[in-house]
Amino acid sequence: MNAQESGAPVLPEGVQRVAAALRAKNHPHPPRMLDDAARTAQQAADALGIAVGQIAKSIIFRRRSDDVAVLVVTSGDRRVDEKKVEALVGRIGRADAEFVKSRTGFSIGGVSPLAHAQPPVTLVDQELFRFDEIWAAAGHPHGVFKLHPRDLAWLADAPTVDVTQPPP
Repeated sequence: MNAQESGAPVLPEGVQRVAAALRAKNHPHPPRMLDDAARTAQQAADALGIAVGQIAKSIIFRRRSDDVAVLVVTSGDRRVDEKKVEALVGRIGRADAEFVKSRTGFSIGGVSPLAHAQPPVTLVDQELFRFDEIWAAAGHPHGVFKLHPRDLAWLADAPTVDVTQPPP
């Protein structure tokens, strides 16, 4: 029996990819679909009833030397310091919606930190470790999943680094 026959909702393709990646690593928290879109960290935090800093936002940059996607996962209440990122990965530029979709397989507002169409260079910001529990996008603007910051670094196979601006 498939999901439609059982009455379970059919998850969007991107969320299915993230769910499969989480299952493959025995992650205990499957993706959850929110009633409203959570395209921004603030929208996601409001929908989940948590602090905006607990949202692991995924920011995609375009590395200039080879056109590879660079994914920076940081706390929803922090801003990425592009100079710090460049010191780690080389010159970067902004990524437009078409680049993000082609490299990750996800649309802006739903970029997951894992299960990308093409593996990005990934950096996990240390600011996420201020929290015991964080939430990340699950491949769709309505999809999220719960995890611990140390699990994010492991699931995304990425180093933990300092890549944000000092808080105001």
